[in-house]
Amino acid sequence: MDGKQFKVGPGGGPDRRSRFRNIGFIALLILFGMIFFAAFRQPTQLKEVPFSQVISDANAGKIKSITINGDELQITRQNQTKPTEKSFKEGGSSIFEQGLQQGKVELSNKPGGGGNSFWLTLVANVLPVIIIALILIFMFRSAQGQGQQALSFGKSRARLYGTEKGKVTFKDVAGTLEAKQDLEEVVEFLKYPKKFEGVGAKIPKGVLLVGAPGTGKTLLARAVAGEANVPFFSISGSEFVEMFVGVGASRVRDLFNKAKKNSPCIIFIDEIDAVGRRRGSGMGGGHDEREQTLNQILVEMDGFEQGVNIIVLAATNRSDVLDPALLRPGRFDRKVTIDLPDRKDRRAILETHFKDKPVGKDVDLEALAAKTAGSSGADLANIANEAAIIAARQNRKVIEDGDVVAAFEKVAIGPERKSKILSEKEKELTAYHEAGHAVVGHVLPDSDMVHKVTIIQRGPTGGVTWFIPPEDKSYHSIIEFKDVLARMLGGRIAEELVYGPDRVTTGAGNDLQKAAELARDMVVNQGMGKGLRDQVFHVDEGMMIERLVHEREYSDDTAKLIDDEVEGLIKEAGQRARVVLKANMKKLEELKNELLAKETLEAEEVIKVLEGSTMPKEATLY
Repeated sequence: MDGKQFKVGPGGGPDRRSRFRNIGFIALLILFGMIFFAAFRQPTQLKEVPFSQVISDANAGKIKSITINGDELQITRQNQTKPTEKSFKEGGSSIFEQGLQQGKVELSNKPGGGGNSFWLTLVANVLPVIIIALILIFMFRSAQGQGQQALSFGKSRARLYGTEKGKVTFKDVAGTLEAKQDLEEVVEFLKYPKKFEGVGAKIPKGVLLVGAPGTGKTLLARAVAGEANVPFFSISGSEFVEMFVGVGASRVRDLFNKAKKNSPCIIFIDEIDAVGRRRGSGMGGGHDEREQTLNQILVEMDGFEQGVNIIVLAATNRSDVLDPALLRPGRFDRKVTIDLPDRKDRRAILETHFKDKPVGKDVDLEALAAKTAGSSGADLANIANEAAIIAARQNRKVIEDGDVVAAFEKVAIGPERKSKILSEKEKELTAYHEAGHAVVGHVLPDSDMVHKVTIIQRGPTGGVTWFIPPEDKSYHSIIEFKDVLARMLGGRIAEELVYGPDRVTTGAGNDLQKAAELARDMVVNQGMGKGLRDQVFHVDEGMMIERLVHEREYSDDTAKLIDDEVEGLIKEAGQRARVVLKANMKKLEELKNELLAKETLEAEEVIKVLEGSTMPKEATLY
């Protein structure tokens, strides 16, 4: 349906306009060609002489040749290469009957007659007029098309679904059971409005879908339209806003007018935070175009006539920045939260995406679902697609378990870069670094389990030590975060212990950045500081004025305390990692040697090497 809409537009559509544009271009080329030909063509001006003189000079041998074109004679004299004179004989008799002697001059006949000259003259005079007329028509049509585009500038660009084949229903959406149950009521509202009106219930005017990117908000909205079997207008919040004031509001009015004509129907506004942010948060004041558009949305949603069966679905990742007037009852009456899928839902989503693919018997989707904690539905769809690509690249007709594992690792930690060859010194350094992460993470009791260790470059990293939680977690404790911090610093501390403090490299740059972010989040947002326990200092990122005028909502003294807390967490994590590695230097060497020999170690191999490692008392948190 999208393709058809792009082919047909106001004023005949882009295809028709392009055809007229091509015709006008060709007509211009022909006209310029004729002008060029007429300007540079040098017509031959022949001198007219009496016929008697022509006959006399020809019989005297002064004329080289005569070209006869009807009654016109073109004369070429001796020592000349083309005609310079012309004359006319009497009609109805030959030139010999009028006095020319045989053999005195070379004669030739030019085919055609004077009639051709008339038609050539006519074409030469009329054709430019026709071409100029075509050019004028083309110019008028172009101006008309631009006028229609100007008139349609304030029209809504929403795409209409609901008549296409292969509609999406709730059966096509795996997981998100609670969200589907909430939206099933919306379907009933659209199908059986009198059922609810009979008991005095008002049909909800708006449903806000909130969730992380890739959780299926748009898919669920289309499933609602498919289940209700009603038209579905889809538009992005950013499509309302233009640089010209009033255009967004005009498009909102046009969208709702179209919806009323197609009632009952659904309007779906994706990424509504692009236009629905809290008023007063921008720099444009009350005349800001985005705020004008939001005001029009508020009026339209609260101004539906009685009996108009229209429901507005909207999706956003940031409901905290939306204007309160947009969220009040009577506008968006319901808020449906779509969380990241749990293990059971991930299994169902994977089965949906692998359903139409040839999958081998060795593929274990349950194991894949267990390893993909924190993945969204879009991530899982990407894994299924990458697995099919890998199988096709290796000329296999069936997706094997190795393809699925490779696809998961490619999506999670990036593709392998085997083409980049490291020197032996760099390989040893990388092996020590990754082994440091693995040893600290394995020894500390509240760290996640080691899944894979490799010194092959993946994406931007020189090597990867991959930890995966054994189960889905909704909450994390201070002890867990501190173990993660120590694990992050394990690579840098391993380099320091082996090569010395002044020989550490830039390989830990990403680890240090993530550790600093986690430590600051613990103090600022989670209230997990030592001296600032149970206090948060979060600033609303959606408020532009707050960020520009009040960069923080706490004093300089508090900012210094926060910096001290972050520094203390980082130092404590580094000390714990140092204690663990000093107590397990032998295991660090063994794991480094295994990595140099095999380059990649799976979880079982790492656990086997680190069997017997010790947890020093100094690294215990009390």
